[in-house]
Amino acid sequence: MAGVEEETFQADTIAEAFRQAAESRTDPRFSSVFKACSLLIDGVTAHPADLERPLEAPVRVEVLPPFAGGA
Repeated sequence: MAGVEEETFQADTIAEAFRQAAESRTDPRFSSVFKACSLLIDGVTAHPADLERPLEAPVRVEVLPPFAGGA
C-alpha cells in the first residue's frame, strides 16, 4: 500500500516523518493500515512515546504490517 520498499524523510520526530509519509499518499487507507502496524526503531520495538521523542541522529524505522500465521 505504501508503494515503496524504503523512503527517507527529514523530520524532528518519527511522528512527523509518518505524517509526511501519509500526506504523500493518495490512498486514504494508508493511515488506517499504518496504525495497525508494529514499529521497530533501530531494531528495537517502538512504543507510542518514542514517536514524539526528538531525534538527535538519523534512525532506521521498520514498519511491520499486521500478519497472521502459526500452526
